[in-house]
Amino acid sequence: MASPPPPTIFAPTRRRAMRTRMRRLERRADAPRFIADDIAEDVLDRLAFLRHAPKRALVVGDTAGQLSEALAAQGCTVIQADPAPVAGEAAIAEEQPFHEGDFDLVAQLGSLATVNDLPGAMLHIRRALAPGGLAVMSLCGAGSVPTLRQIMTETDGDRPAARIHPQVDVRAGGDLLQRCGFAEPMSDSRTLDVRYASLHRLVADLRAQGLGNCLARPGPLLGKAGLARAEAAFAAMADGDGRVTERFAILTMSGWNKALRPPKF
Repeated sequence: MASPPPPTIFAPTRRRAMRTRMRRLERRADAPRFIADDIAEDVLDRLAFLRHAPKRALVVGDTAGQLSEALAAQGCTVIQADPAPVAGEAAIAEEQPFHEGDFDLVAQLGSLATVNDLPGAMLHIRRALAPGGLAVMSLCGAGSVPTLRQIMTETDGDRPAARIHPQVDVRAGGDLLQRCGFAEPMSDSRTLDVRYASLHRLVADLRAQGLGNCLARPGPLLGKAGLARAEAAFAAMADGDGRVTERFAILTMSGWNKALRPPKF
């Protein structure tokens, strides 16, 4: 009996539009890149700690090119890919098979947070690995944007709307790695705290880093009255210097292609 299709949580067309907008905004000199920079640096640290020197790597979502350039400098052949590719990158659909058994490393930076079939996407990543290959998958996970979540809850009042994406936590990440047949699975999370002086800047940073709303059934538009309530809620949360702290929790899942048995779902 065929498995039922995964629920449609995210709208593919909205997802592509969100990522295309991010690729456009990232070309600005003042574009925020703190999440992408943190993830790229973390992957390099993990590779150094594990003493894993890949010869051929698939890097997905490295929009600033930081990880790809570092790997290439080490003699690795790097294939860059993205759901919304620019010149020099390959197009990739994470929920479809790709290049099975080709890579010593698959690094997935960020975009898995908005796929409808996360187990399926992770399974395709494992199958893209050569024997002994490593996958590192990072995304904004559970615990991200609690300040914005509280602001939106207060703004919507008695009629809360779906505005923030569901998020994967460390335990669920570990379970997914095991289900998808990764050997030596590891799932961990770290946080980045960023200070904001305005709600506008907070939302702008989310948009510029591809963290906007691409839900299949997004909540209604706020309108002028709703925006005023949201800004008032932001101001009420500000401390003595007029700023609030927003938190981004970076979930990282990693595992090796050493399994002898296929995954069970």
